Amino acid sequence: MGTVGKAIFLLDLFTAREPELGLSELSRRSGFDKATTRRLLVSLSQNGFVEQDVESRRYRLGAGISRLARIREAHFPFLQISTPAARELSLQTGETVHLSEFSAGALATVHVEQSTRANRVNVDIGQILPLHGTASGIAFLAFSRPELVKSYVDHPLPAFTSHTITGRAEVMAAVRAAAARGYSQSSQGYEEGVFSVAAPILGPDGYAIGTLSVASPLSRIDDGLAARHGEAVMDACRQISLSLNGEPVGTRLNLAS
Repeated sequence: MGTVGKAIFLLDLFTAREPELGLSELSRRSGFDKATTRRLLVSLSQNGFVEQDVESRRYRLGAGISRLARIREAHFPFLQISTPAARELSLQTGETVHLSEFSAGALATVHVEQSTRANRVNVDIGQILPLHGTASGIAFLAFSRPELVKSYVDHPLPAFTSHTITGRAEVMAAVRAAAARGYSQSSQGYEEGVFSVAAPILGPDGYAIGTLSVASPLSRIDDGLAARHGEAVMDACRQISLSLNGEPVGTRLNLAS
């Protein structure tokens, strides 16, 4: 791994649940020795990508990250356009709604509208979603380029719960069902007791660039409610895709075997 790759690896260790980390913890989690970790942190700090708390001496992401995010959002306003639809969908369903974007080979959670109910599903911003274990991932695969799908399902797929689908045939069956229906369903594939539906947000070429998902406690869901949530998330994604692209986008159904 080169120097740039190591620096990016360090940045990826910061999460919404652990926004601050010390030198020793960063060194341990990255597998880099302390001298290398310190050298990388000094370089990142000089460029505003991390900053160190004066009292605790722990590191956190710096303003340089926000600056780049603002530049990116100004050029491609994915969050600005999608967030109102996510908020409306959460109010409509009464459930947690999370927005994900595909970048650098991963589907990452970029926005969350938490349910106001006491019994709810919690999702963290920055969380990476496995494509085979989540409704978001299956919806993304269902409307992705065939070569991306093949590359993903041809690798070993880990189980996250006893309900995770890990076989190639099972995953492709779920992909085909989502492509035909227009949205995906996942019951406890990534977390016990959670049921989700998701639909794709499409780019101008008709392929998925992200997803929107409604996540509910399994105990609240029946077939009728699942279908209503599915229709609602599809409608929201159509609105987002239209706003992003300026015109209706035809889907590229992925019904590959």
